[in-house]
Amino acid sequence: ARGLAEGLALGPRLIHGGKALSQTGGHGDLRPLGDDSAPCCENRPNFARIADGVDAVRAAARDEFRKGAAHLKVLLSGGVASPHDEIAAVQYSEEEVRTAVEEADNHNRYVTVHAYHPRAIDRALRAGVRCVEHGNLIDDATVDLLLERDAFLVPTLIAYERTAELGRQAGLPESSHRKLTEVRDHGLAALEKAHRAGVNLVYGSDLLGPLHSAQLEEFTLRAQVQPAADVIRSATSTAARLLRMEGEIGTLAPGAHADLLVIDGDPLADLTALTHPQRHLRHVVKAGTVL
Repeated sequence: ARGLAEGLALGPRLIHGGKALSQTGGHGDLRPLGDDSAPCCENRPNFARIADGVDAVRAAARDEFRKGAAHLKVLLSGGVASPHDEIAAVQYSEEEVRTAVEEADNHNRYVTVHAYHPRAIDRALRAGVRCVEHGNLIDDATVDLLLERDAFLVPTLIAYERTAELGRQAGLPESSHRKLTEVRDHGLAALEKAHRAGVNLVYGSDLLGPLHSAQLEEFTLRAQVQPAADVIRSATSTAARLLRMEGEIGTLAPGAHADLLVIDGDPLADLTALTHPQRHLRHVVKAGTVL
C-alpha cells in the first residue's frame, strides 16, 4: 500500500486493514488440530493474528494501526475456509469486540467483522462495529439493527459460487463444503432482504488467489435482486461513505480524486458494460492520470 501511494508501483488506490484479529480456535487460527505450539501471529504468513482477551485485543489493534491499517477486521464467526469451526459459532466476547471498537475510534478508524449468523452480527452491532462482511444468514431483527446503527453490509456472493465450482479440485475439505452450501443457499435472499429494507450495501468479492478473475461476476449476481444503479452505488458512493472518503472517491465532483473507468456503454441499461471489460473498457484513470 505504501509503495502504491508513493508511486513506486502501478496499481489501484489501496485501502488496507492489516491482519484480521482471531481468537484461539477461531476463523483465523489455521494451525492443524494436533499443533499445540503457541501461534507466532505477527510474523507468520497468514491473513490473521490471534489475540485472546481484552488486553491482547487492545495491543493487537494498536499494532495493526501502527503498521498503517485504515480499519480493523475482527473475525466473529466460523467460516467456510476454516474447517473446524461452525458457521453459527460466536467468536469473541462482547467486551473484546468493544475494546477493538474503542481502539479503532481512538485512532479515527473503524471495525468491520467477518460474520454470517445473527448471533455474531448482533453482538458486533451492539458493540459499535461499523460494517459486517458476508452476513448471509441475517434475519429481520438483524436487518433492523443494521438500520438502527446505520451500519454497512458487504455481501460476497461470488466467493461461494466460485468456491463451489473449484473447491473440491483445490482440496477444500468436505466439512467446508457443507458450510459453503449453507451460506451459498441463503446469500441472495439475505441481499434482497437487506436491499428492500434500505441497508447500506457495499460491493465486495472475498475471492482468494486464482479466483480473483471472477470479481466482476458479483455485479451479475447482485443484479438478480437489485437495480443496476444500486449495484453501482455499492461499488462507488456507498463504498466511499463506508471508508469515510465521501467527496474524495466514488464520485464525479470537483475536488475529488479523478479515479475513473471510461467505458463504451451504459451500465444503467446493461451491466455487462462493466462486467466485460475486454469489450467495453476504454480507459482506466487514477488521480487524473490515464493509465
